[in-house]
Amino acid sequence: MDTKTQLNESVKDAMKSGDEIRKRTLRMVLAAIKQVEVDKQAPMEELAITGLIQKEIKNRREAIEEAKKANRLDLIDDNEVEIKVLEVFLPKAMPAEELRALVQAAIAETGASAPSDMGKVMKIVMPKVAGRAPNDLISSTVKELLIK
Repeated sequence: MDTKTQLNESVKDAMKSGDEIRKRTLRMVLAAIKQVEVDKQAPMEELAITGLIQKEIKNRREAIEEAKKANRLDLIDDNEVEIKVLEVFLPKAMPAEELRALVQAAIAETGASAPSDMGKVMKIVMPKVAGRAPNDLISSTVKELLIK
């Protein structure tokens, strides 16, 4: 079952169980997917949906940081619950060691030796990671290994 179908089924389950936060969160993600599909006039691919879910999680983490600054515990709790709801739809996270090994192999394959070669390495690593690690973690790992 693809992720979009899982999201739709989960919305139905949330409606039946009366879980308002889960229902609201999943509807927001489905609305974002629908908006991208309307803009591109084509259905979203599975990898793009995973990226969109990761983006939504990142937005909520940023909202948590802002809520902490404003001392808004209610917003912190809501966003943490929403993150947990969304994480269910992400593929199993890639271990850091596996990511480092992929990046090192890509560096060797491209012959990259400086941070200016980061684009070449990212081009090889991104399809292999396939949404199992956040983009900021991938880029920081690539930078770290290229600086050494």
